[in-house]
Amino acid sequence: MKVKMFSEFKEFAMRGNVVDLAVGVIIGGAFGKIVTSLVNDIIMPPIGYLLGEVDFRDLQIPLVDLSALSEAEKATAPVIKYGQFINVILDFVIVAFCIFLMVKGINALRRKKEDPDAAKAEPTEKDCPYCLSKVPVKATRCKHCTSQLETAANG
Repeated sequence: MKVKMFSEFKEFAMRGNVVDLAVGVIIGGAFGKIVTSLVNDIIMPPIGYLLGEVDFRDLQIPLVDLSALSEAEKATAPVIKYGQFINVILDFVIVAFCIFLMVKGINALRRKKEDPDAAKAEPTEKDCPYCLSKVPVKATRCKHCTSQLETAANG
């Protein structure tokens, strides 16, 4: 029972789709770190500077009066960190835009692969009315049953 379950799991895990998904998740995680660094370290500092030297990570709304608390209590005081939320929203928008561009590029490649003239092309084979085998459209005699095809088509 255990051996069968292990072999089924191994078969499942080694399928191409599962391996592709695993690679995608790993690369996606790494890409997410790159985008987070891009937002936090490159995009937000100039925006904060232009808005009066504001660090978005420090923007917060305290839920209690911080002036009455000691330094240790201030570190654990409940606050709404809307600045960090803005950073996360920018992360999401950049990742979503990059995914949109990738999907758009992949769809364009797929459209190029699909030949639009192939669907409109004339058929190259027809069925023999006697033996139902495929024969070339221009054939006058079936290569399988040797029946006369023109006579059958006209009659």
